[in-house]
Amino acid sequence: AVACLRLVLFSARESLADHAVVPTSSMEYTLMPGDRVLVNKLAYGLRVPFVGWRLIAGGTPVAGEIVVFDSPESGKRLIKRVVAVGGDIVQIRKGQLIVNGTPYALANDPSIENIGDHRAELNLSSGSGSRYGPSEIPAGHVLVMGDYRGNSHDGRMFGSVPASDIYGRAIAVLLRRCDDRMSAWQGTRVVLGGGLTLHQKRY
Repeated sequence: AVACLRLVLFSARESLADHAVVPTSSMEYTLMPGDRVLVNKLAYGLRVPFVGWRLIAGGTPVAGEIVVFDSPESGKRLIKRVVAVGGDIVQIRKGQLIVNGTPYALANDPSIENIGDHRAELNLSSGSGSRYGPSEIPAGHVLVMGDYRGNSHDGRMFGSVPASDIYGRAIAVLLRRCDDRMSAWQGTRVVLGGGLTLHQKRY
């Protein structure tokens, strides 16, 4: 009975929701190294546990969302932001996104970009990183990038990613290291969606 329960729980974790640990600084300042992030694995459809086959189709990734997928180069699990979708014409100059001719950065603050319904606070302390485009994103693909533009290995290097290869959408920071301690967020959603922010409760 215990073994069956463990299998059910593990299957739910594989198919419904899971958490991921942010391994690097590539998504600063939205996500920080060591953050534990809640991932909604139903956001883009229901998959068969362990093999990843899509059983039921779901939504499609939209610009601004933070998603989890496997690197097309190494197979390593990555977490990045969708910055463009199929049909968009994208170029990146000095770390700034220009999509379909429209700059996403605020005119008075190049470190802030409004991407769809999401606001990205960029880390530009290491420069702007690689140039890109102009290039049209293929249908059924997305372009992903890190918010730390000068310190992120992303779609500028490995190209666009099939939307069907994305496992889930990051929806909350559950734990964040702060002053060498772990801080738990009060509530279940932070700046990963809709611009909603919550205060931290420190332990």
